[in-house]
Formats: sequence, C-alpha cells, structure tokens
Amino acid sequence: MARFPAAALPFLLSLLSLHHGTNAFAPSSNNAAAATTRTNANDGSSLLRSSVESNTALGQLGSSARRPDLSLLDWQASVMNQWQERTISTSSPLVSAVELASSSTTVSSTRANDRRAMTKEIEDIMLAPSPPSSKRRILTEPALWEYNFGLQDPCLTLPHGITPRVTAPETYALSESQIRTLEEDGVVHIKGVFDAEWIDYLRDATSHQVSNPHFWAFAGTASRLYDYIQRNIWQTNKAYVDFYYHSAMGHVLAQCGRTTEVRISTDLLMVNPNKGFKWHQDNQNGPITSDEGIRFWITMDETPESYGAPVYLKGSHKNDVVDPNAVFVDIDTTTTTTTTTTVDTATTTAATSLRTKYEEIAFRTMPGDMLVWHPRTIHKVDGPSDGIWTTYRRVLGGTVARAGSTYHDKRGTGGVLSDLGRHGLVDGDELCSPFFPLVYPRFETSEAKARDSGSVGRDPRDIVSKLGGLAGRASGEKFSSFFQVLGSQAKAK
Repeated sequence: MARFPAAALPFLLSLLSLHHGTNAFAPSSNNAAAATTRTNANDGSSLLRSSVESNTALGQLGSSARRPDLSLLDWQASVMNQWQERTISTSSPLVSAVELASSSTTVSSTRANDRRAMTKEIEDIMLAPSPPSSKRRILTEPALWEYNFGLQDPCLTLPHGITPRVTAPETYALSESQIRTLEEDGVVHIKGVFDAEWIDYLRDATSHQVSNPHFWAFAGTASRLYDYIQRNIWQTNKAYVDFYYHSAMGHVLAQCGRTTEVRISTDLLMVNPNKGFKWHQDNQNGPITSDEGIRFWITMDETPESYGAPVYLKGSHKNDVVDPNAVFVDIDTTTTTTTTTTVDTATTTAATSLRTKYEEIAFRTMPGDMLVWHPRTIHKVDGPSDGIWTTYRRVLGGTVARAGSTYHDKRGTGGVLSDLGRHGLVDGDELCSPFFPLVYPRFETSEAKARDSGSVGRDPRDIVSKLGGLAGRASGEKFSSFFQVLGSQAKAK
C-alpha cells in the first residue's frame, strides 16, 4: 500500500491553521521580535549603529561600499547579516535582541525616511569580511514567533509616478518572433521587461516580506525548500498586487497567450531554492488546465554562473508520454514507437527517451527579465552544491489564466494545493472571481476592494474539504510525485 509522504505532514498541518482574512485577524504589524533578529527594513541602520557602538569587542572594522545591484533595503539586510557573522566568527559576545532594542538610539522620522541619510549611516559602519570558513546563509529561518498574520503593506511608492488603483497598467510590446518561440519551444526568455525602478520596487517589497515573514510561508521555509517561499503572495502583501495591476506584466502575458484577458490563477514569491528541483512539469497552476495557463517568472537578481539557472527541454510541452498530473519526470525512461511504411508495410521500432528527444536549453536570467513557458514544458533548477545561498535569487512567479478559462475542481490531486480559497466556484464555472483577479486589460475595482477588505484568502473549511481528497492511495501516489523532484544540486567544483 502506498503511504502518504511523511514529508508532507508539516506542510499540510500548516494549511489547517486559521486563514488570514480580517474576520479572523486584524491586519498585521511588524513583529517586534522579528525586527530585532531578522533586520527590520525600517530600523536596520539605527539598530546596527547602536549595537556596534555597544559591542566594543568588535574593534576596528574595514570599509564596505554598497553594491550597485542592491536596493537600499537589501543593502541594510546584507550589512546586518555580515555584522552578525563577524560578531560570531570573532567570538565576541553577541548583544542579545533585548539589549539591542533597549540600547537603540531613537532616530527622527524625517531622518529615518531619508534614503541618503540611512545609506550614509550604514556605509559609515566599517565591516571586515568574514573568514572563508564561516560561510553562512544570506537569510536564516524565522523563529515561530516571528511569523505574521493578516494583510501586509510595505507602503512603497510605485515607480513612474503611478497612482495606486488609478493609473492604467503599463505596456511592453513583444515581437511575433518571441511569441512564436514560446509556442514552438514551450519557453521564451524576454530580456529587460522591467527597468531599474521596478526592480528596486520588487526588491524592496521582498526585503520587507522576508523581514516580516507571513504564516503562509511557514511550510516551505520550515522545510528549507527555499530560504523564503509564499504562495498567493498577492493576497496578503499589497505591494505585489499593485505590481500586477500597474506593471506591464499583464500585457506581456496577454501577447504570449494571444488572449484578450489575463487573470492571476496563482503566484509564488521564491527566494533561493536550497534543495533545487529535478526535472518536472508544473501542476500547481490553480484550478485551470495546462492549456488554459501561462507560467511566468520575473527575476530580481543576476543568476549565478554555476547554479540557479532554469534548464528546459525545448519543445517538451508537446510530449504525449508524461501524465498531465505528474510533477516529477524521469527523462531517461525510454518509450517505444512503431512506424509502418505505406510502401512495403514494413515496421520499425525505436526506443527513445525525453533526454534524447528534446534539446536542453538554459536561461541565465538577469534583473528585470521574464521567463514565460507552457505549464507542461519539462524543466529543472539546480541549487548550490552545499545548499547554501550567499547571494539572493529572488523570483516572483506563478500562472495566469487566459480569457475563457473555466474553473476545474482538482480535489484528489496535488494541484488542489494552489486553490484553497472559499470562492464558491464549482467545476465548469467561468473563472471570474476576486480570488483570481483580472490584471489585463485593466484590474476590476470591485475585485481590488474585496482583496483589500481581507475577504479573499484561504479558508479553513475549504482547506479541510479539499485536502480530504488527498487521503486515498491514488492521490497519495500522485502527490508523492512532488517529493521526488526535490534535491537537484549543482556539482561541487
């Protein structure tokens, strides 16, 4: 008898906890404990300054300049991380979070909001590099009490003078060649869709999110699949839904799908895939079919040279041998094909594998790039050989639905995990709901208001009813396919 994967239990247990709607929780504020231990983006510089002043055992440290590819908030997080590592590596007493909080010098709100003053304050603190033996993760796993519930709003200013919920979404024209590449190869790399202002906006939103982790990130973070991962981030963090409403993302995906409308089916914020993912196809696409969906990645960082770049099997979305519900794909399994000629009725038999049939193509994406692919295109991502990221690889990704998509109830399959809201749709209904918001040609005001009220999100009643279908043997076997995907690492050099 097939057993339900034990590794799935922490994930499923977290799903059974209370939802984030305002009927259950008030909108969350920054967690005080998290602010002192994970570098709160709003008080990092003053906290860092006062802690270094109070910890005289650190002594004189060397100078460090802000890297141009990091936003201010990312720089603050990086500096705090380096300082903590240096403190530990020099065996000097680490000031406790409580001591740091009590000794912090109060900074006026004007100064705290002055980006130049904050940057100067950090750069004036001199740092020495940690010894080679003290390699540490750029992000650490949050403590249980650091997680937040409810709606979150980093209060970021949108680029290009955009007024939230008023300005029309931006546009970005694709060529016919780019669209045909997606249709024929199953994947297309679109370079430079988003400029430096949008990149900084997404980085700042992500810095705030990882500094104030949401409970819906608990399963993926606690399992160390990623340094941080959260599904349906648009439902809880306003910065991301504003990005969908006003950036050119919707226009790009509408062109890719040759469709007049684009709705968010599901999305993911992904920071540093520690374990990597072996060859697989995507089935966490929300309640739509693979042909109704379009997968996307928006990258905020330069991909390292030796790992982290997605690798696809070119044209594999057209294969007819992989179960559409499967996640893990063994590309070395051979299939036999028989061909009969019309002249002499002779038959020939050939054994081929997906690896030999389809060409591998890798994409080393850069900040502001988009990857767009068909949900059935087989691909993988290698993590670092030791599972430790010392830089960022932040990606906002997910699946959008084309115009005319219908709701498909995926109970009994792993695909149900990307559809855990109490939206009231039943199998065969038109996919039209605030739970799957319209982003192109323009957002719906009523859907935006529903999201902002906290009425759009996961519901414990729906979670229980939908996950109940995973208890059977067949469903367990399908769901376990996901866990076979984990653990693709680059080879150590």
